[in-house]
Amino acid sequence: MQLAQRLRAFRKLKGLTQQELAKRTGISLAVLGAVERGNRSLEPDMLSIIAQTLEIEVRELTE
Repeated sequence: MQLAQRLRAFRKLKGLTQQELAKRTGISLAVLGAVERGNRSLEPDMLSIIAQTLEIEVRELTE
């Protein structure tokens, strides 16, 4: 499973919309949407912020 699919799955598992996750992380909705579509990658610091917000480990998104 790719980062895009994992991110979407964890976000939905936590009951968050893209807009809610974007607001909580400070990452723009456009960027978050592009990542979930697989059109953009995330820098390590962004991955860390998202993982913390979703209460998971970064490796759960990347492996």
